[in-house]
Amino acid sequence: MIESRWHGRGGQGAVTSVEMLALAAIEEGKYAQGFPAFGPERRGAPVMAFNRISDTPIKIRSGIYHPDVVVVLDPSLVNLVPVTDGLKPEGVLIVNTSKPAEEIRRILNYRGILYTVDATRIAREELGVPITNTTMLGAVLKVTGVLRLDALKNPLAHRFGKLAGRNMAALKRAYSEVRMAEVVKAA
Repeated sequence: MIESRWHGRGGQGAVTSVEMLALAAIEEGKYAQGFPAFGPERRGAPVMAFNRISDTPIKIRSGIYHPDVVVVLDPSLVNLVPVTDGLKPEGVLIVNTSKPAEEIRRILNYRGILYTVDATRIAREELGVPITNTTMLGAVLKVTGVLRLDALKNPLAHRFGKLAGRNMAALKRAYSEVRMAEVVKAA
């Protein structure tokens, strides 16, 4: 089973991303959960959403406190929210950023596995808006290998209708442009 936590801001589509990923996993014959963590958040406030994907039935019905993967949709959150809290030691952090990976490591004091992608740039170029949720799905698929790239076609078509093609293009670009940062050697 792979468990992920998504960090975004209200209105950026973190909840939509986890729902689409769960739907795609189920269509692929896997078991999945996708759920938000809601409080008094409103548009623009930091939010979290979660996924579980497994080849076997998922019997857990609790929050995800020690994820395998953390996805950061909004780069400003690395300065505001403890995005690496609870991330498993062998876990993976995927950040939407135009900054060098070394700067993200320094800001977070993070030495683990880090992937970066400029999802905001890709979203602007492909979608015309800086909403990175579907773009970051491409990075997640590449990094985790949890599903085939084309597994998102139907969920995207259902959710976005005639805009599905542009969202799929953004997803595919992030899939090809996400990069693993240099591994930091133990001190």
